[in-house]
Amino acid sequence: MWIAIFRTTGDIPSFVFHFFGLFAFIAPIWGGVYIWRMDTSATRDEPIRFNRARRKVYVYRFRHNGLKPFSRSAWGARAEVYDWDNLHAEACSIYGAMGSGGLIETVTLAVLEPGTYKVIDRFHFAHELQQGEMYWAMAQLFMQQGPQALPLFPRPPRDWNNEKIRFNLARRLAPKVHWPEAIDLESRSAPSMHD
Repeated sequence: MWIAIFRTTGDIPSFVFHFFGLFAFIAPIWGGVYIWRMDTSATRDEPIRFNRARRKVYVYRFRHNGLKPFSRSAWGARAEVYDWDNLHAEACSIYGAMGSGGLIETVTLAVLEPGTYKVIDRFHFAHELQQGEMYWAMAQLFMQQGPQALPLFPRPPRDWNNEKIRFNLARRLAPKVHWPEAIDLESRSAPSMHD
């Protein structure tokens, strides 16, 4: 409609300027809140716990929704529980726009619908294919034979909650990993005779 007005009068209607002005005002605020929340709302770590006795995998994941940067329910960490028998590792290679090339290789774990190959969820497992292959082999070894089958590690696992952070403001503001009590207890214990 405003194109027709422009053709007949040669003037662009004022509501077009108001619309683009409003957009130019809202878009930077929206983007700024999104970037701020991505920096300060993501947890310090996203641990995965494997419970051999229950044959369950417990995943602490950060979820976000870019279309709802002001929402409290669309952002935050959630603990999810999956059956070990429904997990499969997937190697992913994608090209991204980066200065030194763009091949990004990661390993994700796919959660399959029981008895099918239909993927119902995926979560990040490792940043590189070799690292992911090694971690997946260790997870399978642990779930099949127990902790005694794992190699001895020269250093204890890193505790991101107690990491000393000096100069990174986003890491200082990031929430610590806090498992819900019921899931924390379940993920660290074997099933009782009453379960």
